Amino acid sequence: MLGLLVHRLIIEPVLSFAPINQLLATGGLLFFLQSFTTLLFSTDFRNVGIHLAPIELGEIDVSKARLLAFVVALLGAGGLYLFLKRTYLGTAIRAIAEDREVMGLMGVSPRRIYFLTSGIGGGLAGLAACLLVLQYDVHPFIGNSFGPITFMICVLGGLGNMIGGFAAAFIMSQIIAVGGYYFSIEFSYVLAFLLFIVMIFVRPQGIFGR
Repeated sequence: MLGLLVHRLIIEPVLSFAPINQLLATGGLLFFLQSFTTLLFSTDFRNVGIHLAPIELGEIDVSKARLLAFVVALLGAGGLYLFLKRTYLGTAIRAIAEDREVMGLMGVSPRRIYFLTSGIGGGLAGLAACLLVLQYDVHPFIGNSFGPITFMICVLGGLGNMIGGFAAAFIMSQIIAVGGYYFSIEFSYVLAFLLFIVMIFVRPQGIFGR
C-alpha cells in the first residue's frame, strides 16, 4: 500500500519529465522518511526480540535467520521471475520498460502498469525488510548500509536482468564472505568495489546485459 501511495503522490506527477526527476523525488522521499522515523523512534538500535539458535553441522554453525532469509528471498525472486516471464501483466511490464510510447499505441495503459509495478516494488521492499530484521538491529538509517552494494549488484548483473542480478549478488556475497574471513570485512568491501570498477570498464552493460 505504501508503494502505491508513493507512486500516486510522488512518482506519477513527474513521469512525463526526465528520469532524473524521478530519482530526485524518491531521493527526497528517502531523506524525509529517515528524518521522520528519527523523530518517532530516535536513532537507537532496535530489534524484534526473535533469536534463532544456529544449526550445528559438525564444526560449522549455520545461521537459521540467514538460511530462512535466503530461502524466502529465493522463493520471492523465483515467483517474480515467473510472473514477469509467464503472465500477461509481467510481459506488459517488461515491454513498457523497453518502449512506453509504442505500448500505449498497442492498447496497454502505461499508467495502470506503472501503478501495479510500484505496488509490487513496495511489497518486495517490505518482504526484504522483514527478512533483514531477523538478522540485524535496525535504525532509521540502516538502508544506507545496503544501498551501495545493491546498486553495484544491479549494475553488475545488467539493469533489468534478474538472472544477472542473482549471479552478481552471488559473486559479491562470496567476495565479501571469503575476504572477510581471510582479511577483514572492510577490506572485503574494498575488493568488491574494485571488482565492480574493473567490470564497468570490461563489460559496462553488465554480466548478462544486452
